[in-house]
This record gives sequence, structure tokens and C-alpha cells, in this order.
Amino acid sequence: MVKKSLVLGFLMGMVYLTMEGFARGWTNISMLFVGGTAAVLVGLLNQYPRYYRLKIWQQCVIGTLIVLAIELGSGLILNVWLGLGIWDYSAKPGNIYGQICPQFAALWFFLMPFNIWLDDWLRFRLYQEGDPYRLKEIYLELITGK
Repeated sequence: MVKKSLVLGFLMGMVYLTMEGFARGWTNISMLFVGGTAAVLVGLLNQYPRYYRLKIWQQCVIGTLIVLAIELGSGLILNVWLGLGIWDYSAKPGNIYGQICPQFAALWFFLMPFNIWLDDWLRFRLYQEGDPYRLKEIYLELITGK
């Protein structure tokens, strides 16, 4: 289980690193670990029936809270304590210590279906675990509230 989580964390961290690089024009190697950890924790929830039986919007809320907790914790360490200045949301309304804000919480919410799908898809491809839903179906469920 640890090896599987490390592999999934590395792969999903690389996806996050790439997405952030395209979106911001740059990234920091620490985002491999921060993004990978968040993605694995969200993906691990989907291994428990109590979680995957929830509606997609409910899964997205829980996943967003996980990401925000990791973002706040890692931001306080990397940006505030170590002074790396990787991100700073202090100019955004509603921010907490300049490390998390409602605007990015909304972004994480709408990225959760992708995280859920990617985790399922990688588990299926690498470890022959259950056939994943199609990404389009997951977003349709989010939009329709099913």
C-alpha cells in the first residue's frame, strides 16, 4: 500500500506540477510533493464505500477541504516559515494567512472530479483495480447534482 501510494503520489504530483507550470508559467519542485500528497489523500478516500457512495458534489467538498488543509499547512511551512514565496494569496479577499483563499477553494472544488478520475484511472491501468468512470460522466454528475 505504501509503495502504491508513493507511485500514485509521484505520478499525480507530476500531473499537478505540469498543470501549474502551464497555468502560472512556472512552478516549484515542492509542488510535486504537495500536489501528490493532496491527490493521493483524495484518491484514498475513494477506496472506501462510505466515501464513494456519496454524491460527486459531496466528494468534491470533502476533497477540497483536504486540499485546503494541505495547502494551508504546506504554505505556512514553505512560504511563511522557510520564506520560499511559492504562492501568496494575501491580496485575495477572504484569504487565511495568504496561503488559502475562497477563489482557489472554488478552483480545487471543480478540479476534484479530475483528481478522482485520475486516481481511479491510474489504479486501473497500473494495478488492475476497478474500471474507472469516464471523466465526462463524473463532471455531468457534478453538474446535475446526482
